[in-house]
Amino acid sequence: MAFLQEKFLLLCLVILNSLLFPVSSRGPVYRPPPVEQLTDRFPRIRFTQGMSTLFGASNVHLKSNGSYADIILDKTSGSGLVSKNKYYHGFFSAAIKLPAGFTSGVVLAFYMSNADIFPHNHDEIDFELLGYAKRRQWVLQTNMYGNGSVHTGREEKVYLWFDPTQQFHQYTILWNNHHIVFLVDNVPVREVIHNKAISSVYPSKPMSLYATIWDASAWATNGGKYPVDYKHAPFVGSLGELEIVGCSMQKTNSTKAAAGCLKNTTVSSLDPVDGEEYARLSKQQMAGLNWVRSKHMYYSYCKDTTRYKVMPAECNAQ
Repeated sequence: MAFLQEKFLLLCLVILNSLLFPVSSRGPVYRPPPVEQLTDRFPRIRFTQGMSTLFGASNVHLKSNGSYADIILDKTSGSGLVSKNKYYHGFFSAAIKLPAGFTSGVVLAFYMSNADIFPHNHDEIDFELLGYAKRRQWVLQTNMYGNGSVHTGREEKVYLWFDPTQQFHQYTILWNNHHIVFLVDNVPVREVIHNKAISSVYPSKPMSLYATIWDASAWATNGGKYPVDYKHAPFVGSLGELEIVGCSMQKTNSTKAAAGCLKNTTVSSLDPVDGEEYARLSKQQMAGLNWVRSKHMYYSYCKDTTRYKVMPAECNAQ
């Protein structure tokens, strides 16, 4: 009798835990450590203020007086937005809700680039959200390169600790002369430290901010093994809570213009993230970064010995 009671209590605990702690195809949904809410420090702007249509105009739908935007991929076209100005360093963030259902081959990218001005010598900082076939879940890929160093892919991939199709989540790029930090809901998922080993390929020129959705069947899922299935179209990515705070270069393409954003002995910096508090991660942020990398990261180029017989220099830097 005591054994049956114990078994019954154990069953009740299992049911209770399943209600309190939902599970995914990967197991428990983990809660990240608490971190500073950097997105609360900067103002939000309308998409109509900060961005313009890049392509696929009929698939860009502005909402709530431009405070929100849908970007859509269907059989006719993908779509995208681009910032009205270029920026040297800064804080760039948007809340994104991803398409649900079967999204293999679909990519939604939130990134910075100056390829339009420097096509063979450009810089880029990427969030790429990849629709995934087997588990029907999204994967987050980050990448970075500077001065046209595209021959060295610096990708890292993580599984998200939430369902990104159910509600909005914040994706943030912090870029200054000290480091580049990729954050999701203010939790750092990757830090690229600007040191001697990486300085030659560290993004150094003003960039535009982009948000795009497109068909990446050719490469996003095992080299095109799982292409976009347009029976599930349209694929709608929703954007909101836009924050663009950087040293604006307006329409200039001069690298010299960036000097006006840098701190010197007589002029205070116009770079909004140049202060000491943005020069390195706090203890809380480091705890968040370590949590993501230990529990959710499943690919780093620095561990890909098949791809790189000799690792890029920054992989061995302290």
